[in-house]
Amino acid sequence: MDIETDFDLKAYLKKQQDIVNRALQSYLTDPEARITKAMEHSLMAGGKRIRPVLCIAAAEAVGGNSDDVIPAACAIEMIHTYSLIHDDLPAMDDDDLRRGIPTCHRAFDEATAVLAGDALLTLAFEVLSGGIKGVDSKDILKVIGIIAEAAGRNKMIEGQMRDILNEGKLISLAALKEMHTMKTGAMIEASVRTGAILGGGSEEQIRFLSEYADKIGLAFQVTDDLLNVEGDPEIMGKAVGTDEKRDKSTYPNLMGIEASREFSADLINSALKAVEKFDNKAVPLRKIAEYIIERKR
Repeated sequence: MDIETDFDLKAYLKKQQDIVNRALQSYLTDPEARITKAMEHSLMAGGKRIRPVLCIAAAEAVGGNSDDVIPAACAIEMIHTYSLIHDDLPAMDDDDLRRGIPTCHRAFDEATAVLAGDALLTLAFEVLSGGIKGVDSKDILKVIGIIAEAAGRNKMIEGQMRDILNEGKLISLAALKEMHTMKTGAMIEASVRTGAILGGGSEEQIRFLSEYADKIGLAFQVTDDLLNVEGDPEIMGKAVGTDEKRDKSTYPNLMGIEASREFSADLINSALKAVEKFDNKAVPLRKIAEYIIERKR
């Protein structure tokens, strides 16, 4: 039997998403509190859970126990959701829909949305610092540093800042790549590195997986840009054409649609090459890479 050919990515994603969703729900204590309801509104609204799934798949690829990385995977999703809540705010992108439902500030109010994002960010580090079963404390501390750096002022936050400052400007492809490596790619790479470290990966394995993550992180953003032009809002659960309305530099408007598709495909091929020395335990990572440029939302 060819494991790679017979691998059912849809079933794998569903299984891991269900595990992550149950774990995320367990962290939302005091369910009647307004702040918890706002956090839950955005955190449990669905979503692809790509970052936590990548964290789990990376742990599996190095022979680790996927159960050991669930807390870290959940923390990463909390940080991602906080960034979406804040990104949707009137002061930022002023979006009405996210994951097919009203954005947090529309469902509640702006102040509650700001606090819900803040609460998810701090809860993430509460979860991470609470200890992870079967993992050395030094590795936990290392992972906390990696995630904090990826989500912080020199990576995701700086990427968001540049995204705002670059509206209405025509920037170079190099500047666009750097911005998205910070804004999107950093947390994707942190997800993969976290899984590999907590799974007990060697330095060589972590290096190859970091290269894989770097490539898929950029491909993910290129695909997002394409979907903002060509996507179906009913499938995506959010509006399309917003990049053009805000006069943002994107891969399609700098490279053209076909060249953007080719660039994304080249990035995925490079990602697959980075993990070609891994055995069948890395099949989920390979299939996720292919899914990134085939997705419709």
